[in-house]
Amino acid sequence: MRRTGTSLAAVALAAVLGSGAVTAAPAQARDGRPSWGAENCVAGTCHFDVAPGTYDVRVRLGGDAASRTAISGETRRALLPETAVGAGERATRSFTVDVRTPEGEPAGADGSPGLDLVVGGAAPALADIRVTPAHRARQVFLVGDSTVCDQPGEPYTGWGQRLPQYLRAGVSVANHADSGESTVSYLADPRMWDTVRPLIRPGDLVLVQLAHNDKTTDGATYRANLETLVDQARAEGGRPVLVTPIVRRWFNADGTLDNGTALLANGLGVDHPAVVRSVAAERRVPLIDLTARTKALVESLGVERSKALYLTDEKRDNTHTSEYGATVYAELVRDALVDLRLVPAGRVRP
Repeated sequence: MRRTGTSLAAVALAAVLGSGAVTAAPAQARDGRPSWGAENCVAGTCHFDVAPGTYDVRVRLGGDAASRTAISGETRRALLPETAVGAGERATRSFTVDVRTPEGEPAGADGSPGLDLVVGGAAPALADIRVTPAHRARQVFLVGDSTVCDQPGEPYTGWGQRLPQYLRAGVSVANHADSGESTVSYLADPRMWDTVRPLIRPGDLVLVQLAHNDKTTDGATYRANLETLVDQARAEGGRPVLVTPIVRRWFNADGTLDNGTALLANGLGVDHPAVVRSVAAERRVPLIDLTARTKALVESLGVERSKALYLTDEKRDNTHTSEYGATVYAELVRDALVDLRLVPAGRVRP
């Protein structure tokens, strides 16, 4: 059904959300691409029966009352931050989303086919939605471990899971991080790097943060593995970016994090952040020093206030981040991408 105006769109979608989802063949957008809309929504969720790929999503937000709407999707990914719209007003926002199988961790469950979106926020109001294939989107591939990945269940949350909300349409996050992976296992398991590498297109970013599970990896092997990831990403035309690991919340008596546990030195004496920095310098690879950025933040918050970043109270876990902590760390990555001019400022949300 063609929507002839904002008010009619809001009424039509409200009717859909209050009844049942309608399965319909995709309409054609003005550029000839298939287009899926509000007929695929019911009770605050939208399901689009699309094939794996990259899709642009355009939403119109707002209603008769003031609203605050956020959108998440797939495996708990934050796709659009909470957006305030005044009473009787409308706002249009767009984002680009990666649809894949498995939809979360590469070694995890397949998840549901297609694209699933959830309308949330303090006072959600979705007036209309439109999904179309994104043919020119730039990908940001994430290679990492459990501190980065799309975690399937609360309260665990990876920073890569919260990063998409900070990127505007035209840039998509393809999070191929997986719990428990080291540089050794990520290269050895065909579900990991062997799957990511063929997907890389010229100009795509490939962010690599692997260290937490390299507990028994010697320094020479760790360095060689990073170099392999860099060289092979470049061979596909991608732009590798090395990321030092987030710190563990492990304080010294003086309130600092200057110890091997916090700063990711393994039992063999390998200083992982130092090796990452060295490889980045030698191979002329952009570096996001997330160790330094998270260390400064955690120390500034101190012993008590820094607990909110991690699962200290919930799980006695000072390695994995809460949703709040993952969001804050995703903001640090966003800032670094802009600082390094890897993503244009116009493609990033504040």
